[in-house]
Amino acid sequence: MSNKEYNKVAVGGTFDKFHDGHKKLLSTAFALGNKIEIGVTSDEFGGLKGDIDSFEDRSNYVKSFFSDKSNFNVLSLDDPFGTTIFDEDFDAIVVSEETEPTAIKINEFRSSKGMNPLDIVVVSFVLAEDGEPISSTRIRKGEITKDGLIIK
Repeated sequence: MSNKEYNKVAVGGTFDKFHDGHKKLLSTAFALGNKIEIGVTSDEFGGLKGDIDSFEDRSNYVKSFFSDKSNFNVLSLDDPFGTTIFDEDFDAIVVSEETEPTAIKINEFRSSKGMNPLDIVVVSFVLAEDGEPISSTRIRKGEITKDGLIIK
């Protein structure tokens, strides 16, 4: 048996312009869980954010970051909740400060179905050199690099 805190952990996102904030979020999930389910937004759902990389490319970024691990599954997210509102095996969810409200809604759904709530692990933003959070939106706009350096 592993010494990890949780057996099954959920984590999700668009993971566009895969950056240091994404790496921190995913690394936290792997540090806490034996099995990790990573939801990557579908092209349709993620595309609501604007011009993003394809689902295939974004999934590949995630998979390649953990190419040395096998205890994870990547699936397509068509809504903010994924399988967390159906699968009773989850113990925890790892979210950013921005997506914590979604985790709270997930627990409301789970409670209404008689399921145990998930422990919510909130990961703080990774800041760019200007002190503002690194985000895919800022990278797409050409403001910063994926590791938070200001583009002059």
